[in-house]
Amino acid sequence: MLQPWCYSVLYWSSVCSPGSYRASTKKTGSTFSLMDHTKINISKLNLYYGRQQILKDINAGIPEKKITVILGPSGCGKTSLLRCMNRLTDLHPQARLTGNILINGKDILNTTDDITSIRKMMGLLAQRPYPLPMNIYNNIAYGLRISGRMNKRMLNKRVEHYLRQVSLWDEVKHRLRDPAVALSIGQQQRLCLARGLAVDPQIILADEPTSALDPLSSQAIEEKFNELKENYSIVIVTHILRQARRLADHVIFMYMGEVIEQGPADAFFENPQQEKTKLYLRGMFY
Repeated sequence: MLQPWCYSVLYWSSVCSPGSYRASTKKTGSTFSLMDHTKINISKLNLYYGRQQILKDINAGIPEKKITVILGPSGCGKTSLLRCMNRLTDLHPQARLTGNILINGKDILNTTDDITSIRKMMGLLAQRPYPLPMNIYNNIAYGLRISGRMNKRMLNKRVEHYLRQVSLWDEVKHRLRDPAVALSIGQQQRLCLARGLAVDPQIILADEPTSALDPLSSQAIEEKFNELKENYSIVIVTHILRQARRLADHVIFMYMGEVIEQGPADAFFENPQQEKTKLYLRGMFY
């Protein structure tokens, strides 16, 4: 049986028509203006698992064709927020969501659309790679086949193209029929990224995508994100400050299920407004 993450990564497709957004930091009334268009607008979002509240009145914006980093200590709700964006929370029998998540102006929490059609709007790259139980070639070709008719010659070209896009082609071109699980962890993560790109998304969600990788593999993934943001809106969850500084164009800082502060990365790191943010950036936990 495929892991739930796999279904999410497979269901990537095109989305467009962004809106605009003005984000407010919590409890102060100060604001950050996003000059760029916003791909995802989140307002008054609350998540409950049974009686336990996980996310509390979340208001946030994800700018288009930028890297947004959701930053915060472990257990602060970063991954839960990411799962709300493609409704993986629906897999939890006691999950309950209130509020709004607008993608291209359409509220995905209050719609009669089929859940599959919603998940086709974006995908999720997990902490650990989950290659499909197929060979390397078919991990890419599978999504291409279900996305539309394609002859063998074109299919081969597209598989090569997406493997090259994640700098994996030269490493696997002579072993395309080998099981995907035979690859190293770093190679598997790049394969999962290529598999998602093969069905032409415009939103990439990544949940601590380098946490299980060695430094060289982590660097390769980070370099790809910086290249891909020219064409995709990217959201990355991390608790690693150095990684956030390297990658972020926009930052959302969370603590105890709340958004404490958000805004452009330069302003966030150089002139944080909230005391909790300042303490976190100094490495002080409480």
